Amino acid sequence: MQLNIKNKFTTELPSDNIESNETREVSNACYSYVTPRNPSNPKLLHVSVEVANLLGISIEETKSEEFLNVFSGKKILDNTKPYAMCYAGHQFGHWAGQLGDGRAINLTEIEHNNQFYTIQLKGAGSTPYSRRADGLAVLRSSIREHLCSEAMFYLGVPTTRSLSLILTGDDVLRDMLYDGNADYEKGAVVCRVAPSFIRFGSFEIFAARQDIANLKLLADFTIKHYFPEISGNSKENYIQFFKSVADSTREMIVHWQRVGFVHGVMNTDNMSVHGITIDYGPYGWLEDYNPNWTPNTTDNEHKRYRFGNQPEIALWNLYQLANALFPLIEEAAPLEAILNSFQNQYEMDYINMMQDKLGFVLKSKDDFKIISELENVLQLSETDLTIFFRELARVKKEHSPGCGIAIIDDAFYNPSEIKKEVLKAWEHWIKKYIDRLQKEECTNEKRKENMNAINPKYVLRNYMAQLAIDAANKEDYTIIDELYTLLKNPYKEQPQYEKWYVKRPDWAREKVGCSMLSCSS
Repeated sequence: MQLNIKNKFTTELPSDNIESNETREVSNACYSYVTPRNPSNPKLLHVSVEVANLLGISIEETKSEEFLNVFSGKKILDNTKPYAMCYAGHQFGHWAGQLGDGRAINLTEIEHNNQFYTIQLKGAGSTPYSRRADGLAVLRSSIREHLCSEAMFYLGVPTTRSLSLILTGDDVLRDMLYDGNADYEKGAVVCRVAPSFIRFGSFEIFAARQDIANLKLLADFTIKHYFPEISGNSKENYIQFFKSVADSTREMIVHWQRVGFVHGVMNTDNMSVHGITIDYGPYGWLEDYNPNWTPNTTDNEHKRYRFGNQPEIALWNLYQLANALFPLIEEAAPLEAILNSFQNQYEMDYINMMQDKLGFVLKSKDDFKIISELENVLQLSETDLTIFFRELARVKKEHSPGCGIAIIDDAFYNPSEIKKEVLKAWEHWIKKYIDRLQKEECTNEKRKENMNAINPKYVLRNYMAQLAIDAANKEDYTIIDELYTLLKNPYKEQPQYEKWYVKRPDWAREKVGCSMLSCSS
């Protein structure tokens, strides 16, 4: 492979002066050089050809031994030195101090077709930031990250990408539920791809240590390479940078809410300055519409990162980034103005997004009422969110409320058990919806087309990922490939994959990996 290596991060930013993988506090550095763990018997399970093309890697090269060795951590590319990034963060609302890449190792940065990418291995061994962990990852979490990264991209959600999924041949000891029952699982490595992996926490660590020189160095580097629209050399640059991060973060959250995605671990060290989804841990998609649902067992008591709280948490995290950047600006007012506008702008973006989901082309200031009523009625019965919006597109202007209810019937988990008062609430809302549709000028077919372009038919439900994991543990990798192919076209009908357009099966309600997940990886 002839990759166009461009080591900007390690060339322009300060490194740790110790080159070993031992866990330690790292000062005055943006990263530490590390050596990936040598896997005993790597095996390629899946590769994203589309991501390979982004990097200038051909299909033939993905099948080579060199590809396998490089992206499993067995071979280091010429003219590169792998490194782990130093950052801090707030975890579950509490300051956690130094965190860093505990199980991620950046191989290098490359340029292809005038685009820059950072290539990172997740699960390739310990780093100075691994704390008490081993820096490794297991097959189940690696399958989830590989599939979800690509699924989110094809849904139109800003995200990191995943190049490859590789078995290491080594077993990894994990306590999956943190209940004292540790067991060995198959080890794996995922190759993640992003413009960079600079996080909110990358700035927080220097601000917390009052290392203003390196804080400025990192901010200037980030603006120079990733925000070229910001020019000059003044405090205004940092204000514009913060506004860009706030805007892209808000846009990302709107997309999460649009498709029903719950991140599960919105710590500040898991927030990218690029406004892309990173660190796929205990994520999940809403099955029934429950704003209080979180997929993370660690968050089960307080539900800080529940679906309905994601916009507020994004804003809270932006406050922490604003605090970190303040020493470079020394004025609170411009930062506060950006933060104060976040909520209002989000609410407008959210209403606009929901209008699109409902098929409203002619926007009305009163639409927030029908949206609010829908959010309430969705919680009165167990209603599959994805199926509901997909089937709603079939409702026509001339339908009666009863006909409308019959059309969305497949979205209800127990339609025969819905109470009369709940059914009346649904009929009331459907009538309002049909009345609202009659004000639209576009045809039923055009509206259906518009709605199907924004409301996916297929998402990576947890039970689907678990089926792929269960099969892979038995050395059957066909479901991984099938789901990957399916999720590349989430808005298409794909009748050959209709079996995946179903509500969560009963067996998955309480099954580990299908309802709740831990951070164990």
